Amino acid sequence: MPVIKLEHVTKRWDKFYAVDDLNLTIDDNAFVTLLGPSGCGKTTTLRMIAGLETPTSGKITIGDRVVYDSEEGINIPANKRKVGFLFQNYALWPNMTVYENISFGLTNIKEELPVVYSDAKAATAMINALNKASDIVKTINECVDKKGKIDSNKAMIKLIDRYEISQYSAKKILSYKLENSSDIQSEANKHITELQKVIDSANETAKSKGYSIDDNFQATQNGSVVKEVRKLSKEEIDLSVRRVSRIVKIGMFMDRYPAELSGGQQQRVAIARTLAPEPTVLFMDEPLSNLDAKLRLEMRSELQRLHLETGSTFVYVTHDQMEAMTLATRICLIDNGLLQQYDAPLDVYNRPNNLFVADFVGNPAINFIDAKGSQSGKNIELSIFDGKKVVFKPNEEINIDDWHKQLDDAIAKENALYHEKLNTKGFVEKTNKETNFKYHIAQIDEEEDYDDEIQLSNEDFVIGIRPEFIEVGKDEKLAGEVYSSMPTGMETTVRIAIGNYLLTSVMFGGVVYNLGDEVNVGFKGNNAILFDRKSGKFICQGKIEIK
Repeated sequence: MPVIKLEHVTKRWDKFYAVDDLNLTIDDNAFVTLLGPSGCGKTTTLRMIAGLETPTSGKITIGDRVVYDSEEGINIPANKRKVGFLFQNYALWPNMTVYENISFGLTNIKEELPVVYSDAKAATAMINALNKASDIVKTINECVDKKGKIDSNKAMIKLIDRYEISQYSAKKILSYKLENSSDIQSEANKHITELQKVIDSANETAKSKGYSIDDNFQATQNGSVVKEVRKLSKEEIDLSVRRVSRIVKIGMFMDRYPAELSGGQQQRVAIARTLAPEPTVLFMDEPLSNLDAKLRLEMRSELQRLHLETGSTFVYVTHDQMEAMTLATRICLIDNGLLQQYDAPLDVYNRPNNLFVADFVGNPAINFIDAKGSQSGKNIELSIFDGKKVVFKPNEEINIDDWHKQLDDAIAKENALYHEKLNTKGFVEKTNKETNFKYHIAQIDEEEDYDDEIQLSNEDFVIGIRPEFIEVGKDEKLAGEVYSSMPTGMETTVRIAIGNYLLTSVMFGGVVYNLGDEVNVGFKGNNAILFDRKSGKFICQGKIEIK
């Protein structure tokens, strides 16, 4: 499978930048989720890679092939990029059976393909099956109905799946009526002799043309595979349809119409249709959004298994952070057309690049606490909750003054590059400019936000603490009161009021609190996150000790 590379890819409509200067590398066999709020640019990014949307500028490479380059004037159409696209609404043809829906794209393929001796391939597969004729009979006899008659349709599907043969081969084996023979293997051997003649005939035909047949039943000449512009044969189409139906477990539904299937079954058909042409990359645009919660959970598991079995590269669009966390090998988090973070799911969760990432990922949401203070030695002494003193102990050595200097240098460099762009011919200034993320401090009585400018200094910080790292117990130092308690059996989500401020904690197990109970609160572990309040950027992780 190929590596996908995006270099300085931009898509804008007039002065609105849907995607702004995106640089991204999607590794071979990765499962990457494009995550972000509605309208952030994730679907536009997916459509540009697939060839369904034309970038304004930049370069896109799939494997060793440039599929788009604004400077070179390259723009390979979607149907030539060998990618599969799974849409949100499945887009199944209602007047076609499941089989016809899956095979539809295959019947339209006409391109340079290897010359394949399909008859010899099918005959070989049948011989391999017939060499274990007693197993075939056992399989057929498993398909007897209540009246003692063989369900030929069920028997055909079982033969197809167990021996990985086409429906034409399975029907032929059923026509031999081996189950009625007194000497099963002897009867099978008669048919093996006839099938061997088909293979010999194919070898003679190939030889007359100066070809030989390799292990994949492809014609070769001087060690190279012979190719010709052709359509797929019925045998090739059927083998592809049956292959993908085995993967998604829909072999029994081939004669049904989409209206006769459940939502989950329709989803499987759409996946099978996308996989049938063996795309190098599989793109999915919120494919589970139409399913109920239970089915979504089941299909997430199926998609993980599918990714492993196919070995394909998956690029998946979602606004559901739980879906992204559970499915992805890497998450690409986008906001307002700009890449915010591109990391493994647990890295995004534990070490978010900024306040937006920290807030977007995690359920229940992260707790934010405004803090003010300065560094004293290795630690940072802070004041939180209107005067309560805490010490933040970083996990790694850090100098806050140096960190701010590096940030100022980086911002100055960005501003210089932006002013340089302003003077570039053809540059269009964007209307949807980046603004600092407005994080939310949970309070009992929240003040109206009038969007007033607040003067911030290098001594203003924000502490982020995940709910699972907030301890509720008798030995903790912060006094609070239970504001709400929501037990679910496996865990209990508790909101604790400390003065006017609210903290959310997750307690694992069947813990029950009464509203108004007086409790003590503390911070466990060394997973607290310190952000710069002015820029919203990640500074470090560490431990909080209450004085």
